[in-house]
Amino acid sequence: MVKQPLRYRVVAGFLTLLSIGFGCLFSVSGCSTPDDGWPNDRPTAPKVVVSFAPLYCFAVNVAGDDAIVRNLLTTTGPHHFNPTDKDARLLRRADMLLVNGLGLEGDKPEKMKKGSGNKSLKIIELAGKIPADRLYEGSCHHDHGDGDDHHDHDHGKDPHVWLSPDYAITMVEAIRDELKAADAGHAADYDRRAAEYIVKLRKLKEDGIALLKDKKDRKLVTFHDSMTYFAKTFNMNIVGVVEKNPGSEPNDQQLKKLLAICTNPESPVRVLCTEPQYSNSNAGQQLVNILKQKGVPDPVLVELDPLETVPQDQLNAGWYEAKMRANLAALAEKMK
Repeated sequence: MVKQPLRYRVVAGFLTLLSIGFGCLFSVSGCSTPDDGWPNDRPTAPKVVVSFAPLYCFAVNVAGDDAIVRNLLTTTGPHHFNPTDKDARLLRRADMLLVNGLGLEGDKPEKMKKGSGNKSLKIIELAGKIPADRLYEGSCHHDHGDGDDHHDHDHGKDPHVWLSPDYAITMVEAIRDELKAADAGHAADYDRRAAEYIVKLRKLKEDGIALLKDKKDRKLVTFHDSMTYFAKTFNMNIVGVVEKNPGSEPNDQQLKKLLAICTNPESPVRVLCTEPQYSNSNAGQQLVNILKQKGVPDPVLVELDPLETVPQDQLNAGWYEAKMRANLAALAEKMK
């Protein structure tokens, strides 16, 4: 055998390493890119991606250590996000993508699936598991980001179902069933963990009702139309919305209507609910000031979080329960 010069051996070795590197980069079933978000030491565990924080809490409480759960959105909510290359890499090896549905994420899930190249990715709309006759009509408009088809909820159902513990339970049950179908070997574990979490969600509802049971303030004005399921669950009624379009101040006609509702002498409304996501708006405080001038006794602002965004370092399995209880405590403090 003729021994090749050192220069040729070095070049050949480099080309071999380069070909291995490209093979890893473009192979879905073989090597993974260093930042695709999935560990390589658990090849049989179901890989689950969820669209936003509440669904992460539901999924991770059922999954335990038997499935791997990743969350897409933290500080950007599902109404406004635009998919990134990082999202596509994450979905490339995922088994299922759990989304809320009812138009909340727009057509982004299908676009992300196409962009990931993962034809076997299963998209599951969890809100679709709730019977249609138990859903409320939607009346708020949301911009779903650049390049998306716009889905106005005023022509469909209100998608904010996660704010009802009852519907959270329905979504947890759907997640349990999907994981059991994907990983039958751990079916009993998924059943057990789902049952344990459902007990916590039922307790959340019971505690919330008990906390507010002696309150006379049952009518609320909310910042935008996202809290209907929350209000109905805890025996309250939303009688007005400050901003039909999040981030836009109410026009004169809308403001006049709100004032007429809130200053009704037979049943004045003193509790106005704002959201941390839109804290830069002055509409809420302006309305409180006007109500004071109109003689409404002790109007107050209460911050209620619709749980659409979360700082990454705060997201954990107990986040949903904690935030829901914080909402209930804030109401209990300000309601009479």
